[in-house]
Amino acid sequence: MELRTVNVIRYVTPLREGGSLPAIAEADDEFLYVLKFRGAGQGVKALIAELIGGELARALGLKVPELVFANLDEAFGRTEPDEEIQDLLKASVGLNLALHYLSGAITFDSVVTTIDTKLASQIVWLDCLLTNVDRTPRNTNMLIWHKELWLIDHGAALYFHHSWDNWKEQAVRPFVQVKDHVLLPQATELELVDAEFKAIVNETLIRDITALIPDEWLAGDAIIAGQRREVYVQFLLMRVAASDIFIKEAQNAREARF
Repeated sequence: MELRTVNVIRYVTPLREGGSLPAIAEADDEFLYVLKFRGAGQGVKALIAELIGGELARALGLKVPELVFANLDEAFGRTEPDEEIQDLLKASVGLNLALHYLSGAITFDSVVTTIDTKLASQIVWLDCLLTNVDRTPRNTNMLIWHKELWLIDHGAALYFHHSWDNWKEQAVRPFVQVKDHVLLPQATELELVDAEFKAIVNETLIRDITALIPDEWLAGDAIIAGQRREVYVQFLLMRVAASDIFIKEAQNAREARF
């Protein structure tokens, strides 16, 4: 398992919907990408959550735009007239993360598009596993492209890593924010999905995905980087093993709402 690496050659336009100021950018492979900056709000932790969340979703058969590492050269932001963007570019020199830009995609709207119960249950299960707080009716982080549902933006997931102290406790907690999940009304097959997905999300897969995280995103020191990488592995293993806790929470939240 590996990610391609591209070099950013042109800043096209900022995407001001999010607080982290992602941007559409062109790379040296002539494709457009949605570029997530290491110098933005949550820094590299958002990039790590994006990487783990996106590649786990892909391994589970869900549609996610290709993720690539994106190199940003030191000279890149010098001609940018917007001071805020110039500061962001300067703070993001080096390795960033980008998603292939789905040209012409439209934001998923649950009022307009109904998702089948199996797919809805799969996405709710994944977001409970990842503790992804950012899939609400206000901000679905899903796109319709070529009549199919695509998942984007997992940067707010795995929020335990903003404070490493009690990660074991957080690994087995219910995911109470599931009550606000945009697809919870359709998620009626959680137990079936749980059995299927637990067979896929094993230690080998988790280690393969976390091995993709660059050491520089984890820490400057290789030993600390290895320790933090192992925390991600153990957190996800513990969370999968305790999936009945977040399944029950989701089912209870669904019953309370509907």
